[in-house]
Amino acid sequence: MDTLGWGAQARAVTVRRVLLAASRSERARELVTRFPPTRRVVERFVAGERPTDALEAVRRLAADGIAATVDRLGESGTDPASAREATLAYLGLLDLAEDAGLAAGLDVSVKLSALGRLIPYGGHKICYENAADICARAAAAGATVTVDAEDHTSVDATLAIVTDLRRDFPATGAVVQAYLRRAEQDCRELGTAPGARVRLCKGAYSAPRDVAFTRPAEVAASFARCLGVLMSGRGYPMVATHDPRLLALTARLAGEWHRPADSLEYQLLHGVRPHEQVRLAATGARVRVYLPYGQDWYPYLLRRLAERPANLALFLRALGSRN
Repeated sequence: MDTLGWGAQARAVTVRRVLLAASRSERARELVTRFPPTRRVVERFVAGERPTDALEAVRRLAADGIAATVDRLGESGTDPASAREATLAYLGLLDLAEDAGLAAGLDVSVKLSALGRLIPYGGHKICYENAADICARAAAAGATVTVDAEDHTSVDATLAIVTDLRRDFPATGAVVQAYLRRAEQDCRELGTAPGARVRLCKGAYSAPRDVAFTRPAEVAASFARCLGVLMSGRGYPMVATHDPRLLALTARLAGEWHRPADSLEYQLLHGVRPHEQVRLAATGARVRVYLPYGQDWYPYLLRRLAERPANLALFLRALGSRN
């Protein structure tokens, strides 16, 4: 499915590795965050620093018939206090959304590392209880929760908590990253039951080749296989890609499996191909935009740059600008 030559693919893999390494580097973070032109790129991909900024973006999207999944940026709940702080931030976001009349149909994306999964002792229990509080508040407001994916070492722990959450909150969404070699099986286990919500994305983390596909063509082929599993099942696929070929494949499979428009959705990133978001919504498709907000934007930005060469070109143009 990928038309890149081997040389171009190798260069893309190298650039991706460098950017993903930089996303974990404190020195790189300091250099990038202190450089003023970076702010313009951040504003393109991040809705703002406050929950009210995110909800204003939700309102603008709704005017175009587009839904949102809101992500509070941050991945470091390594003690009970910070994990609870992140939980309360999500509860507050849902309160604000309900007060503004924006909660019904809203989705919130949560990273379990922010809710306490990494706490050395009792982390699973603390994380589950925090996530369950968010799920309960979301359900009461008519919203949903999707548990975001993180790096490959976290998959089993994350899916264990998703399984626990689904017992009381069956609408809890899971995320499968197609770059992982286990992705097809995860789709079968997570996304084929009636109504099971699974977001399928290519993946934005680094992993060794024994557990992950590393070439763009391999990742796209894995995505296509996973998409076939989800679309042929009875779940609710959330197709998270900007790849025109995979978007076209989604539409074709929806027709082959006689799926109505409300049985799946397309998920696109805030700030990436906004005209495509509006175009898709105008066709009657369900479209949802992944809408991050918060101050801890650096790792998210670097992963977005690693995903698409066009994003990196935008960043470099901003860094070279004197305006």
